[in-house]
Formats: sequence, structure tokens, C-alpha cells
Amino acid sequence: MRHVPGRPHLVVVLALDTAIAFEIGLPHRFLRAGALEPDRPGPGTEPVPPYDVRLVTLDDGPVTTSAGYAVLPTHPNTELARADTVVVPGINSDIVETGVLPDELRRLAATARPEARWLSICTGAFVLAALGKLDGREATTHWCHVDAFRRHFPQVRLNPDVLYVDHGDVLTSAGNAAGIDLLLHVLRSDLGTEAANRVARGAVVAPWRAGGQAQFIDRPVPDESEAGTGATRAWVLEHLGEPIGLSDMARHAGTSVRTFTRRFREETGETAGTWLARARVDRARHLLETTDLPVDRVAAAAGFGTGASLRQHLSAAVGVSPLAYRRTYRSDSA
Repeated sequence: MRHVPGRPHLVVVLALDTAIAFEIGLPHRFLRAGALEPDRPGPGTEPVPPYDVRLVTLDDGPVTTSAGYAVLPTHPNTELARADTVVVPGINSDIVETGVLPDELRRLAATARPEARWLSICTGAFVLAALGKLDGREATTHWCHVDAFRRHFPQVRLNPDVLYVDHGDVLTSAGNAAGIDLLLHVLRSDLGTEAANRVARGAVVAPWRAGGQAQFIDRPVPDESEAGTGATRAWVLEHLGEPIGLSDMARHAGTSVRTFTRRFREETGETAGTWLARARVDRARHLLETTDLPVDRVAAAAGFGTGASLRQHLSAAVGVSPLAYRRTYRSDSA
């Protein structure tokens, strides 16, 4: 997170006309959640929250949302020039139909600092693409707007089969609830898994759906004649320190490996191997943040076996070594 000591990370939500009502409030709910621990204050000082979330509009007036009611900005749109992160919720306006931005929106976007991070939810990706922020990059948006997006922005490598895409400075997500996944991903990246998990618990949502997971799953509920994989997934999470493989999961579910593999993909949108590796990394991150266990013991508890294996998987997932991760995200660090 681009953090300046002594002040919160400024998040500006740019609500445009016809903004998706559900999505406008997501940054406030997840980045201003009470479960987030502020920086430890010094003597006689007030806590500094990690984020300051502000809502602006194009002309500083109210916008009519997709639900038909109006929303007022909390701050003038000049705040966008100060933003550390800009969030563009989805829209149902002519921008989606034409791929063209009004001049006043281009002028306002141009006031943002070059180092500002941009996030889009749902069709907010049309705005980022029209601004040129996605040229030559992979991005995603709601699956039902794929044809229009590709028609307007052939220079963008659209991937409609994922929940979100993170380039560090620009992040895009699929529709509606995928915005929650994106914001929890931002929390994990900025503050660590413990903070993200606390916020997810408070909001009663799943703490992690991988960005590469499918946007929609053909058959999320198994047939009555078939057993689902949910009980097996819960069992795996309770035994991550053990050398569990695909055959062990299939045996627990009482099916063949082939049947288990098919059902797992149908229910979760990802392969069992991908899910298991991610679960192990998530457990290791949690232990690095919340305990003083040596790296080798963290590796064993997460099921990686050796510190070298943990280093390889953690580096692939978040780009840092276990010790560097611990120094960055320890919840009790000053």
C-alpha cells in the first residue's frame, strides 16, 4: 500500500451517473470496516486508520443510481487529485454502449496523480479502458458485457473467465459481488490476511475467492444423487499440515479421482490442486503474521514440508520471501 506515515491512504470513489447502487457502497464497507486495526497511536494522539474513503461525483452534485435513488457526494471532486487509490464502480450509462467518455470525465481523471492506483468494479472497467489504462493489459469485467467491451477496446486483453485481475497500479473485477473479492484482495495485499479475514468475518462473506476463479459456475449445487465436495474441503482445511493429495481428497469424498475432480471444478470454479495450493499459502501467511514460529515450522504446519517449498510458493503468490512477508505484515509491528 502506498502509505504515508501519519495519514490514511486516501481512497476516492468516483460515482458516475447510473452507477450500480450495490457497488457504490462496497469500498466504504470493506475499507472502513471497524474490524480494521488502525496504526498504533503514540502517547496523546488519535489512531490513524489505514484508509480514508471519500465519495465524489463528476459535477459535485447527486447521481442517480441503477436503483433509481440519488446519492450525494461526501466531498468535492477535487479530492481525486489527492487520491492514493481511485475506485470506479460499475455503470449502466452510454459509456458502456459507446465506449466513449465525456470530456469532463477525461479532464477530471487527468487530475489524478501518476502514481495513483485505479480499481474498477464490473463495468467500471469501460472507464479505465477508455482512459487508456488497460491498453495491452489483461483485464476483466462482467461476463454479460464481454462483446461490447471487446468491440470498443480491442487493444485490451479481456479475460471474462476470472473474478479480478491485479497489475498493481490498475485492478479490474467482474460484476457485483466480485467487487467484494477485489476489495478483500486489496486488503490482503495492503494489510495482510489477518486484517482481510477479520473484515470478511464482519461482513459474513467468504474471506477468499481466487482472482482466477471462474465468474460463474455451471452447476454450483450438486445433484441430489451426488455428494458435494464441501465436507472434504472443510476436512482438508483442518489437516493442511498433513501430506494430502488429490487421491486423499477423493477417498474422503467417497468417489473416484475423476469424479471428484469434475465435481470440485463444477462447485468451486477451480481445480482441486489450485485450491489446495492456495489454501496452504493462505495458512502460511496467517501463521507468519500472527506467530513467531520459525519458517520451517510454518512450512510444516501449512503442508509444504520444507522451508524451501514454502519460499517458492509464497514468492509465486505474493512476490516476497517468508521473512520479508513477516516483517511487512506482522499484526503487532509498530
